[in-house]
Amino acid sequence: MAKLSVIARQAKREKLVAAKAAKRKALKAAGDYLALDKLPRNASPVRLKNRCKLTGRPRGYLRKFGVCRNVFRQMASDGKIPGLTKASW
Repeated sequence: MAKLSVIARQAKREKLVAAKAAKRKALKAAGDYLALDKLPRNASPVRLKNRCKLTGRPRGYLRKFGVCRNVFRQMASDGKIPGLTKASW
């Protein structure tokens, strides 16, 4: 489990990116890079990191499911992901 402060920081960044998205798009279209530079750094979508929705783990993230590999494996074993079965041969 990731530290709660890291998870909170990521959530704060996501909110800021969503709030400033329209303004960033307008400034980029106008080519006004001085005004774009004055926006907060955390308003840039590049600073976001994909994290597991349940644990906050940043590595081994599966985009299709929104969770890390560890949680994915546990959920698959428990049968919580519809249409997914463990391979056996």
